[in-house]
Amino acid sequence: MSREILKYPNPQLSKRSQEITAITPEIAALAKDMAEAMYANRGVGLAAPQVGEPLRLIVVDISGPDERNDLKILINPVIVHREGAVEEEEGCLSVAAFRAKVKRAQKVVVKAQDLDGNAVEIPGEDFMAVCLQHEIDHLDGILFIDHISRLKRALYDSRIKKKLKAGKAKD
Repeated sequence: MSREILKYPNPQLSKRSQEITAITPEIAALAKDMAEAMYANRGVGLAAPQVGEPLRLIVVDISGPDERNDLKILINPVIVHREGAVEEEEGCLSVAAFRAKVKRAQKVVVKAQDLDGNAVEIPGEDFMAVCLQHEIDHLDGILFIDHISRLKRALYDSRIKKKLKAGKAKD
């Protein structure tokens, strides 16, 4: 079952997620649902808080959006190494119709667990590194728009407030 993706400014998106202490059938089902939601929305990554679950779980597959063959499910991911710098344009399934350049590490190494509870180490470079950092930020309640200038953020927030106000006027 694909899940609905929460949209900014939903307050759940700004909360820190909890560690997963046991990999249960419910966690496996959540990971499957998240992958379906990510694919259905033509995304390359999704974090559990984006579907309303405050848990440290991300799914990533940068092989798409047309061909999907490299799904990574990471439980309790932690960046253990960062190197270099890159500035890439980012978007987010939870941040409607907005893209902006964000500075991130060019290379990262992430340690996590897979669905079988095995320790995994995922090296990421360039786009994969950006994607991993973006999704792990979600687990700490950080959106990519938290990394942009105050002016750009204020303009985006103003646009969202107008949109929300217009939507309420229709009700």
